[in-house]
Amino acid sequence: MRVMIADDSVLLREGLVRLLTGEGMEVIAAVGTADELHFALARDSPDLVILDVRMPPTQTDEGVRAAQRIRREHPSVGVLLLSQHVEVARLGELFHDRPEGMGYLLKDRVVDIDEFVEAVRRVARGGSAVDPEIVARLLGRAQHQSQLSSLTSRELEVLALMAEGRTNQAMSARLHVGVKTVETHVANVFGKLGLFDSADDHRRVLAVLAYLQSTETSGNS
Repeated sequence: MRVMIADDSVLLREGLVRLLTGEGMEVIAAVGTADELHFALARDSPDLVILDVRMPPTQTDEGVRAAQRIRREHPSVGVLLLSQHVEVARLGELFHDRPEGMGYLLKDRVVDIDEFVEAVRRVARGGSAVDPEIVARLLGRAQHQSQLSSLTSRELEVLALMAEGRTNQAMSARLHVGVKTVETHVANVFGKLGLFDSADDHRRVLAVLAYLQSTETSGNS
């Protein structure tokens, strides 16, 4: 797997290079700005780009804008954004229409090496990854909704894992239950929430995130 990294923190950037190299990945570029990243992309094409949400010169949304440009100009390249803070509002614009090959994790997640490497590989393969902390916050704010309150505790676990981008097989391993059991829980979740039932993991992520964000919005209105 070929990876590019863009983060203005030299410490984090070099740490990611060592971590990913140690996991058998090839880091073909490690830069500090979005402009340097686009220049590197013009010369070579990786399987995945890992980049910070906030980079020079303004330290606001350079990473988000770079991610959107990569999605337009290099649609086969996976994008994994790292953020220092939970920024729920960014999820919709990043995952809208095409959640495949898209990830959004908190930088703290890098400390959990196994989880982080799993997310890196999943996004590079065309899957999705949303930080569990963001999903938990969305779920917590939406719990008062009558449809969510109808879910069992296990169904809520399944909903959270779906929103993170987990496949049925991954949820089976995480919950220590059979795949058929997971499929039943998934069907129950979609039925109770009025979401379309789909075998497409990407569309499931988009549907679940859209639902959670809509309940958050209605709860704040």
